[in-house]
Amino acid sequence: MKKLILPIIAISFAFTVQSCLKKETISPKKNVSVIDSLPEHDCTGEEEYEESTSGEPDNVTYPETGNKIADFLPKPDVYEVQYKAEGDLNNDNLPDIAVVLKHKENYTLKRPMLILLQNPDKSYRLDKISNIVMPPEYNENDFKMYTETISIEKEELRIYLFGGPHNAISSTFKYIEKDLVLNTLTAYSGGAGSIVEMSYDFEKSESTTKETNTMEENMPSTSETFPIKKELHIFEDTALSEFYNGDSDES
Repeated sequence: MKKLILPIIAISFAFTVQSCLKKETISPKKNVSVIDSLPEHDCTGEEEYEESTSGEPDNVTYPETGNKIADFLPKPDVYEVQYKAEGDLNNDNLPDIAVVLKHKENYTLKRPMLILLQNPDKSYRLDKISNIVMPPEYNENDFKMYTETISIEKEELRIYLFGGPHNAISSTFKYIEKDLVLNTLTAYSGGAGSIVEMSYDFEKSESTTKETNTMEENMPSTSETFPIKKELHIFEDTALSEFYNGDSDES
């Protein structure tokens, strides 16, 4: 058995904090748009929430069904939609939605990500919630950690976290029966004189490490592929920025 550990990727980029901007940006791809705010809706009858000492809202309850994204906002005065992506995730020929929420006032808090599956009557049902798959947008020093995109393509949820040309995480999730699981993950880490790329293919149960020497003009690279342990990394329990693989195993 071989041991393969993916180090936690440290990103120390400083971006100027821009807030209080309300805009809608549609990406070049039809199935992805970025939304920084949505109109508030009537939340009469919804449960109250408590603010914990850490600032995280406690006892948040998400509606189980709705006709539009705004119907799933647990507290419209607390959360707003940051990103959304549309496409068929569960292979039923109906367009589903992935949506990332953010706290309106504190950008260092967790960002829940919801998976909304469309019903035949065009309504939606809440299928998955992850509070950790997306990292907080800013650290405690008000530095933005990543530039992000999400999309749904070929029945895969794709999440890309870009922290610079040599620091990025690219991942895909897909449904296996009723679970949404991590299918592939590639992490790039740059340092003095080299770039390391670590790719995980959980469908093939293998991982490949590629190291490029940037000190030489032709930038030679070497790579090695290892078998990894067969296991499911569930959407709800996977933190992309802190992901690591434990013991690998022979196929």
